[in-house]
Amino acid sequence: MAQRISYRVHGKVQGVFFRAFTQEKAQSYGITGFVKNTSDGKVEGEAQGNEDALQKFLKDISEGPKHAHVVKVEKSTIDTKDGESSFER
Repeated sequence: MAQRISYRVHGKVQGVFFRAFTQEKAQSYGITGFVKNTSDGKVEGEAQGNEDALQKFLKDISEGPKHAHVVKVEKSTIDTKDGESSFER
């Protein structure tokens, strides 16, 4: 059963590398949604997939790519979206 989460990543995470890393991980798990930079230096987005895939995805973005420094990841469960077919950055 599909679930959807909203997430916000704190730390040294802005830039194309973190967003590309997030998109690559999401696509590898069959997750749809998006990731974007925020004006306050964080990264946020939404991700939709099965529970196991979302747990793996959250673990990956909690660690981040090697040039990032993730301090914390906030997440909340939100309503699923129908018709979404990709993960955008």
